[in-house]
Amino acid sequence: MLEVYFESYGCSANYNSTEIMKGLVKQAGLNITSNIDFADLVVINSCIVKEPTEEKIRRKVQDLSHAGKKVILAGCMAKLRKKSFLNYDSVYLLGTNHIKDINNLIQEIVDGTYDTEKYLDNHSEVKVNVSKISDEKYIGINQISEGCLGTCTYCITRLAKGKLFSYPSEKIIESVKNDVMSGCKEIWITSQDNASYNSEMSKDISKDGLVQLLEEIIKIKGNFFVRVGMMNPNNVLKILPELIEIYKHEKMFKFLHIPVQSGSNKILKDMKRKYTREDVLKIVNEFKKEIPNIIFSTDVIVGYPGETKKDFEDTLDLVKQINPEILNRSKFWPRPQTPAEKLKPISKDEMNKRSLELANLHLQICKDNQKKWIGWVGKVLVDKKGFGNTYLARSPEYKLFAVQSKDKILGKIVKIKVKSVLPHYLLAIML
Repeated sequence: MLEVYFESYGCSANYNSTEIMKGLVKQAGLNITSNIDFADLVVINSCIVKEPTEEKIRRKVQDLSHAGKKVILAGCMAKLRKKSFLNYDSVYLLGTNHIKDINNLIQEIVDGTYDTEKYLDNHSEVKVNVSKISDEKYIGINQISEGCLGTCTYCITRLAKGKLFSYPSEKIIESVKNDVMSGCKEIWITSQDNASYNSEMSKDISKDGLVQLLEEIIKIKGNFFVRVGMMNPNNVLKILPELIEIYKHEKMFKFLHIPVQSGSNKILKDMKRKYTREDVLKIVNEFKKEIPNIIFSTDVIVGYPGETKKDFEDTLDLVKQINPEILNRSKFWPRPQTPAEKLKPISKDEMNKRSLELANLHLQICKDNQKKWIGWVGKVLVDKKGFGNTYLARSPEYKLFAVQSKDKILGKIVKIKVKSVLPHYLLAIML
């Protein structure tokens, strides 16, 4: 029996794709090992968004191959970096649109009939409502689409994943039902841009898009919360009133992830992001007005080519107004085959300086936000085991707590009191 080891990088959609591959491999009668040394076959589900991550994966694949391991390189790198691995007899490529073909590929490896191009072409693959094996007992990840309709100048992911393809809502609903029945307490909705769901098929996504899908999900019987992942501001605007209303439901985590990337309208236009800073502030202010306790998450690219000090100051100002709990900060990396690759970069010293300034600003925002939680008493959902005798838990706002408890409380809703705070999570005890 073949022993198969899995390793995943990147977004929650990627991790879900790995869960699906694990489920299919197990169904085929193969064994999944957690020890790479025992593996006959190593599956690495790759991410290509940032160059450092890509290089880390490339080195790992090469080292494994040189050590005599057979490696399946799945995900975004498989299609866009295939030339880098064609000379490796023990490296096999599986594109993002062929995740469900994992068993066919493994059989061809065993038979010696592997065809390099067979698993790299674009076709519509529905990655939902299939067998999956997750490391998370109480979190169910559900992809709702593949690809996007964006034309962002810096993004290489869209070249790997292709145009937007939304999955059938009935299959998504069935998948969520299965997760809830299996004991999941958190349902994660994920894709490259959740707000664009069904927009390739409907001109009015306020009636046929994400909101309608969420309405069906929260009707499912059971005690669970829904966490909606990243949504681009230009598509959020199209469904803003309806989205706010659905977010008020008790099953919805009061958590909104909108990547702004820059606070400068000039840079946003150069990036081809299709919205303005004013659009972002409208979304933030409307949500705050209707759901005052909502938590924001955002993404910022520091040092996009042509970014002046004034442009960066605009970004700092926008971040201050958003007041995000979570900020994913990235220095600009020129990615191959993207329009931004050809642009003149700003100096590394200036980029590093700006990145540090943004990091310090966000750290101060987090510290200020945490102060008001000292002494807070309330109920939280325990979703993961922490270090020692602590468990990680989430409030209805998706606030992160480290709860001290000698009891086994994983998967339970418990009452706690916050005793002390750290910038990115709260320390609490059971009541």
